[in-house]
Amino acid sequence: MTLPRTPSQTVGPFYAIGLTRGPRPPQNELADRADPGSVRLIGQLIDGQGTPISDGMVELWDGVGKRWGRSGTDSEGRFAFLVGKPEPRPGDAPRFDVLVFARGMLKHELTRIYFPDEAEANAADPVWSALDEDGRSTLVAEAEDGALRFDIRMQGPGHTVFFEH
Repeated sequence: MTLPRTPSQTVGPFYAIGLTRGPRPPQNELADRADPGSVRLIGQLIDGQGTPISDGMVELWDGVGKRWGRSGTDSEGRFAFLVGKPEPRPGDAPRFDVLVFARGMLKHELTRIYFPDEAEANAADPVWSALDEDGRSTLVAEAEDGALRFDIRMQGPGHTVFFEH
């Protein structure tokens, strides 16, 4: 006998429903377009085989939890945000907390994005400094053509460090 599926057993992707229905302001803009300190944060969500995840969602939170946004991934696994550098908590480096939702995941994953021009603050950050060099390197965005690039690799070589939550 086969039991019917319940919502808790059904894995999406359902993310496009909340991202594309009805008129609303863009959910991926955490900064004002007119702010000279705003920058595009772009990236790609990649699975363990190196294949782009086309039906994922990335949520971005500033380090103090005041601003957040979300971006679905496109057919190439790409996501994008407009951001400004957040104010850090005392003792922490400026960063974004990132939640990743993707097919086959019953629970989201948590990671962080640190800024490439904050080497001193990054080195003093207690979470950053507790990681080995390979782990740290997966958490820093890279400058690319006037934007910041941050790819998220779910598994495999060079996979992004994820944290318990």
